[in-house]
This record gives sequence, C-alpha cells and structure tokens, in this order.
Amino acid sequence: MSNVKKIAVIAGDGIGPEVVAEAEKVLKVTEEVFGYKFETEHALFGGIAIDQRGTPLPEDTLEICRSADAVLLGAVGGPQWDNNPKELRPETGLLGIRKALGLFSNLRPAVVFDCLKDASTLKPEVLEGTDLMVVRELTGGIYFGEKLRRQGEFGEEAVDTCVYNVVEIERIVRQAFEIAQKRRKKLASVDKANVLETSRLWREVVNKLAPEYPDVELEHVLVDNCAMQLLRRPSSFDVIVTENMFGDILSDEAAMLTGSIGMLASASMGEGSYGLYEPVHGSAPDIAGQGLANPIATILSLALMFRLTFGYEDAAAAIEAAVAEVLDAGHRTSDIAVDKSKAISTTEMGNLIAAAIRKA
Repeated sequence: MSNVKKIAVIAGDGIGPEVVAEAEKVLKVTEEVFGYKFETEHALFGGIAIDQRGTPLPEDTLEICRSADAVLLGAVGGPQWDNNPKELRPETGLLGIRKALGLFSNLRPAVVFDCLKDASTLKPEVLEGTDLMVVRELTGGIYFGEKLRRQGEFGEEAVDTCVYNVVEIERIVRQAFEIAQKRRKKLASVDKANVLETSRLWREVVNKLAPEYPDVELEHVLVDNCAMQLLRRPSSFDVIVTENMFGDILSDEAAMLTGSIGMLASASMGEGSYGLYEPVHGSAPDIAGQGLANPIATILSLALMFRLTFGYEDAAAAIEAAVAEVLDAGHRTSDIAVDKSKAISTTEMGNLIAAAIRKA
C-alpha cells in the first residue's frame, strides 16, 4: 500500500464543492490512465465547519490533513461569517491550517494561454510568452507582527509591526532559487530596500545565498517597479520571490494577466514535498450552486500537486495539456467567455477535460 497516495479533500464553502468535484473527476481519470493509486478522505473546514462544528478548523480535520500526503482545498468564506468574532471566521482557519502544517511559502504560477489572450485587459502582444511563478513568504511580515491601537497626540493611532528574521528569509529564498533552477533560471527578488529595514535584511540574505546558485540569474526589483513591469513586460519574469504583503498584492496582479482568477492554481508548501493545493479564487457565493464556476484553477492545482508533491510529471503534463486542448477547441465557462450565451457549465468543463486526458 506504500504506493497509494493519500489526499485530504476539503471542499469548503460557496463554489468550493462544485470545483473540487471536477478535480476529483480528473483524479479518477488519471488513476485509470496512468495507473497511480490515490486514497481520498474528506474533511470539514471553513464556514461550513463553523456552522456544524463551532470552529473553522476542527481537530479531526487537522488530523486528516496531517496523515495525508497532500491537501486539496476548494474555497472558504462568505458574507454570512464576516461579522463573526475573529476566531470564528473562515479566514482564521486558513491561517491556522498553514501554521499547523508548517506551510511557509505560497506558489502561484501565472501562465497565459494563447487562446485566452483576448480575455485579459492587456494587449496580446504584451502578454506574449508570459509564464511566471510568484513565490510568497506566508508566515512572517506585517500580517503576523504585533498590532495595537493607542491614543497619540492627534487622537487614536494604529500600529502594525513588520518583522522578519534570517531563518524565515533563507528558507523561502532557497526554495525560490531551487524552483528557478527547474524553470528558466531567472529569479527576481522583490523588496523595498530603499526604505524598509526588513527589506534591507531581505536583500542581504538573498545576496549571501546567491553564490550557492551560480546557474540562476538574480535581479533585485523594488516592489513598485515590479508592479509596473508586470503590466509593461510580464514575459521578462520567470520566478518572483518576495515577502508576505508584497506577495499577496503582486500575486493577485499577476493573476489578472491570465484574464480570469478562475484560471490560477496555487500551492502552499513547507519543508519537503508536503503541500496544500487550492485555486486562487475565493468562494464566490454569488454564483454558488448555479454551475457557473470555472473549475480549471482547481484542476490545475491538482496538476501542481502531482508535480510538486508526488513527482508525477507525466500526469501533471497530461492535465495541463488537456486543459489547453479544451480551451483551444473554444470551450469556455462564463468568466472567460466572450459570448456568455455560449458558455458551458462547471460540470461540462470538468467532463471535457477528463475526456481529453482519457483519450490522450
């Protein structure tokens, strides 16, 4: 049974169950075609867990995730939980599961499919050749620093503290260098070293590690310039590594290069090959249950899992090729369809991708 890979499946809220169902459909087809064996176990998480179990991250869900080789997550959240106390919000569960599983980096590939150039707000000639990966540090920085409010000379003040240590920076930067070695061997380290002390430390650590990766071309880019260059010449980037808040913003910007956030996969990784894989998009409660959701991001997240955690490059490439084939044939969900009246449903898209893998 050692060759059976265990996957914890968390459908979550909103459109999560719909898109995860299509990814599971693709999972079953890859078993048939490539002979790999998977065992899935479903778990409650997010808003639905709050409603049913009184917490966004039940202990048994955490145990299921810990006993698995990887986690596939749909989406969490919704307006009905927005006014809950912090500990009873789905987003708090996300922070908790990342910490509990030791996940410190978020990887977001952004690839522009030729047939979808018209779906982007940028000119097709600007998008030509865009294929990049944003590597974002997840556990440090201003999101996790001390926060306080106090009375100052001019009334109430708010303070957010940004802290990074050498260990946090080294582990994320090493991971980014190693990813770059497997891609086009270019790394852009993004900071604000002309202003921020944390960024100056970040740049010092990057420069210290760079000689260990002589085959990778390193470039330091200030965050404001990076935001501009992503719109001006996105194809110049290969791998981008940056701290938590900068990465949060830049990865969403990179997402829109593709024309739809419904196309973007992501992986949250720790030490080794364990990872949590999820689409970049949210739970989209406004379209939940209507068959309008695009399952491609979740299906591509499964391909990322095969590549990064299991080393199943053949299956990963087959999934990506099937997605490209279906899109090249003109099939679109409503988020990427020019003519909305010809858009296909969530289930239809999943069926077409599964069929393309089966006949490949």
